[in-house]
Formats: sequence, structure tokens, C-alpha cells
Amino acid sequence: MTVSVDGNRDVTAPELDNARWYAVNTLPHREFGAKRQLENQGFRVFLPQRLKTVRHARKLTNVQAPFFPRYLFVELDLTFHRWRSVNGTFGVSSLVMQGERPVPVPHGIVETMLASVGDDNVLRFQHSLKAGAEVRLIAGPFADQLGILEHLNDTGRIRVLLNIMGGTIRVHVPRDYAIAS
Repeated sequence: MTVSVDGNRDVTAPELDNARWYAVNTLPHREFGAKRQLENQGFRVFLPQRLKTVRHARKLTNVQAPFFPRYLFVELDLTFHRWRSVNGTFGVSSLVMQGERPVPVPHGIVETMLASVGDDNVLRFQHSLKAGAEVRLIAGPFADQLGILEHLNDTGRIRVLLNIMGGTIRVHVPRDYAIAS
């Protein structure tokens, strides 16, 4: 990756030894626009996403939504980058600061999330789900419901027992729709 420094010379990513990830606070519902604007300025940006079920007009739609609403991450080397330009970017409220300097995210947090991103840019944490464990459904028509994991199979689907209206109902959902609760 080549980064323009002061408009005079280009620096390749291996030279940016002091690069760290920093949290950026965005304006409400402007995470995707801020990400695009920062990328256009040459910054490496990471916006963790999750599947979210939206109910509208009797329809359920799964959409990608920010994992941390109003936050994204940008990789900066404070000795090379003009980090103050991040604060003036459309869609950005400010970098997370301590006094006059941005505060880096502790090592390993963003790197772990980057390693957990699937092909569709959605975070996929590998939870150790076991039959009989309590799970929370996070997407689909039964989003936000608690249930008991009854069966895991190799095709990526699970069977969950839900208590709905005084009865137990078996539902089959994709593995990504459930997390351990």
C-alpha cells in the first residue's frame, strides 16, 4: 500500500512501523460515508459489521449494520499521517482523544476483529456452541429470542428450541444467527 505524505513523497506500508489503530467517533448513521471519505484520503479503515434484522411493512430484511454504532477504526502513524485531517472529514465527529493526542486502541483488538471478518465483511466470532446451551438469536424472524440449542450439523444450520406463547417450538436457522448467551 502506498501512502502520500505531505503531497511530496510516497511511503509504502512497510515503512510505517509505528502505525496503530485508532477509534473514530462518527456522526449518527454516517459510518459508511465516513469510511468511504477516509479511504478516499488514503487511510486504511476498518468498519466492523454485523447482520441486523429490520422489520418494516410486515417484511423482515437482514442488513449489514455497524457492530459498534457511531464508531470505526483507522490505522495511523502519527509521525507520517496528518491525523488532524480525520477530524475534518465528512461524517466524522472526532478521533477518540486523550488531551491533545489520539488514543490508540490496545494491540490485538482490531487485529482479532480483522481476522474474524468473513467474505461479506461481517464479523463471525467462533463461539463454542454446545447442544443444551442457551443461545440468543441475533437475526431472522426470531431475532432477540432466547432458546436452547438442540442440534448442530455440518451444513452450517442449527436447531433451536424456543419457548413461544407457552409452547416449545423447534426452529432451524443458520449458524451465524445464534450466539451464546
